[in-house]
Amino acid sequence: MQSEWKWVRSSFVTLLILASLSFASARGEEAGLNSLSDSPSRPHPPARPNIVVMLVDDMGVMDTSVPFLTDQAGKAQRYPLNDFYRTPSMQALADRGVRFSQFNAMSVCSPTRIAIMTGQNAARHRTTNWINPDTDNRGPQGPRDWNWLGLSPGDLTLPGLLRSQGYRTIHVGKGHFSPRQFAGANPANLGFDVNVGGASIGAPASYYGQKNYGNAGGPVKKTDPAAVPGLERYHGTDTFLTDALTEEAKRHVSEAVTDHQPFFLYFAQYAVHAPFNSDPRFADHYRDSGKPANAQAFATLIEGMDKSLGDLMTHLDALGVAENTLVIFLGDNGSDAPLGHEHDVACAAPLRGRKGSHYEGGVRVPMIAAWGKANPANEHQQRLKISAGTIQTQLAAVQDLFPTILNVAQVAVPESHTIDGQDLSTLLSGASDPDHRSEFLIHYPHAPHRSDYWSSFRDEEWKVVYHYIPGKASAGSHYQLFHLSDDPFEEHDLASKDPATLSRMMKRLIASLESHNATYPVDANGYELRPQE
Repeated sequence: MQSEWKWVRSSFVTLLILASLSFASARGEEAGLNSLSDSPSRPHPPARPNIVVMLVDDMGVMDTSVPFLTDQAGKAQRYPLNDFYRTPSMQALADRGVRFSQFNAMSVCSPTRIAIMTGQNAARHRTTNWINPDTDNRGPQGPRDWNWLGLSPGDLTLPGLLRSQGYRTIHVGKGHFSPRQFAGANPANLGFDVNVGGASIGAPASYYGQKNYGNAGGPVKKTDPAAVPGLERYHGTDTFLTDALTEEAKRHVSEAVTDHQPFFLYFAQYAVHAPFNSDPRFADHYRDSGKPANAQAFATLIEGMDKSLGDLMTHLDALGVAENTLVIFLGDNGSDAPLGHEHDVACAAPLRGRKGSHYEGGVRVPMIAAWGKANPANEHQQRLKISAGTIQTQLAAVQDLFPTILNVAQVAVPESHTIDGQDLSTLLSGASDPDHRSEFLIHYPHAPHRSDYWSSFRDEEWKVVYHYIPGKASAGSHYQLFHLSDDPFEEHDLASKDPATLSRMMKRLIASLESHNATYPVDANGYELRPQE
């Protein structure tokens, strides 16, 4: 009953805010909050900006109508998949901000999520695989000392640091930070003041409110292990999971604004992860596409996620906090669109591969950063200038969000905490940054997945992949070498043709693994398998 009253109170307060904004706009007066019109902002914005990170599960760089890939001149280049998906809210965000054409994540979800929380590469924090909620899934020859437990209470985290400086820290959606029986499975134990929907699970049992998102109900009174918690008020309704989470995000943002508290919203949609439950609101848009039914359903999840982004942006504007809010939008790993083989040019075409694979289609994700509403006079926007409508072609990665967000919030990091990420402020301005290292390490010493037991290293345009246990995916070789400027779609393996570059890149890969104190797969006798030049 108390939670229901809190929800009613919040909704009522939000209505009062919207009413006052409308009244002030009509009279041309200053309302204390920014109105929906182009009226001047209040003279003294909050001391710290609000921050929103919207993380979309299993969304690759090609799962959008917004073109992220570029031609040789750095101009956006459209491909057929851009014309299949519908993401107008992403386009609106990109038009007011900067998008990255080469933004990399880990190849599966939990490693990326913990990298965002800690600023560390997965090779360092050692959660190098997705976390099975109930069973240690290191794989038959996976490392014994990998970090299956993920994050734990007491770990230094991004929300914990922000909360220590007065932020309301809000988690809505997928957690997947720790197994089911451990305290870290609840984001409220990791620095978040609020947790809605976050647990050990990596995918929802159902997107449908009529099915209670997998919770007990219907003729069989049984809760699915992958049921989404904390959404009881939507059970039995026709509210799609994506919308239920959006309403919760809006509600908690409203409460923070009412309490005059800066907020950090980590909005981690379960979409667009399987199961591919079709969102009936958008199904007609893809019925004549010629794509398989599950690919059409995936596209409806994409469009529903995009509507969620648009609804949240509208809400920030209505509350008058948009110009004081930095919005960062990204995916957590490469695409899992049900189109074609995992190592082919298919679901991420023209890129090769998909989620879990060692190719670019498995690790390249969309990333957009923008202020919710442009105002060059705003002191926060003066501190962090974001170039509207810009495509940033320099390489960046998920661990970079940690130092970037803390810099924007003017929050210091204890010197004892190692950070692998680098501040993106210069890149967000649209300029190149010679001090930002254009390199990226991925370490996946596990199986089974789309690619098994591998590490890769980017150094500018060169990419080397080491396969600890060669197989069909690597044509029986330990090594693959690609030059991504000349060969962006990884069609030509140069490992045997350029031994000098292969040797140089392998030295860089090995040095990077060692500097991160990585843990390695083992052979049949339990001895570590370490990469060889």
